[in-house]
Amino acid sequence: MFDIQKAGVGKRISAFILDFILLLVLVTGIAFLLSAIFGFDKQMEKLEGYYLEYEEKYGIVIDITEEEYEKLTAEEKANYELAQSEFEKDDKVVATTGLLFNLTLAIGSLSLLFGFMVLEFMVPLFLRNGQTVGKKVFGIALMRDDGVRVTPVMMFVRSILGKCTVETMVPIFIIFLILLGSAGIFGLIALALLLVFQIALIVKTRTNSAIHDILAYTVAVDMASQMIFDTKEDMIAYKNKLHAENTDKASY
Repeated sequence: MFDIQKAGVGKRISAFILDFILLLVLVTGIAFLLSAIFGFDKQMEKLEGYYLEYEEKYGIVIDITEEEYEKLTAEEKANYELAQSEFEKDDKVVATTGLLFNLTLAIGSLSLLFGFMVLEFMVPLFLRNGQTVGKKVFGIALMRDDGVRVTPVMMFVRSILGKCTVETMVPIFIIFLILLGSAGIFGLIALALLLVFQIALIVKTRTNSAIHDILAYTVAVDMASQMIFDTKEDMIAYKNKLHAENTDKASY
């Protein structure tokens, strides 16, 4: 009988950690490169110049903690509030802050996208059998849940739609909204539901698959013991052969 030889939990975790480290290094490098290309540092310097301009004009420090603010005298607080109000209304400050916000989103998103494209899509195409560097090191392969070799389309869905978008960018975006105060309790609920759904899939599915594997119809298997077929026809022929052999044995 044809069985799925699922990769062990220890191997999968080890492969994930190695791939995560490599992804973190690559994404960080890409982010630095994109920051230089888009002139992120120049915009930061411009904003810091606006800070200094207002701090010198009003004789205050704009970026202070709540504790430091409480230590100010009533006159100093009034001066601080005036400076803060004028600073936030300044068209140059608003434009630069908005540009930095957009650049942060763009650089972060593109860095993650390029990182996943390289390590989770292009590398597995080169190594074959859906193997990332981590999977190659720990003897794990990917196949379709019916035993057939994965296709580039399936790998794209798995890596870009599943891992990059649903499992990475969506949670980061929700966390970003929470930090900005735009999502509140609803953001926390959404994160919790996504986490619970992911854990439930891994625990309850026959192949212990996460969201990215469910979307792509893939399963992580032990490379040494799993038979992976090139086509569905090969898989059907193999099953028919096994069935015929079992029938012959039963007749004796």
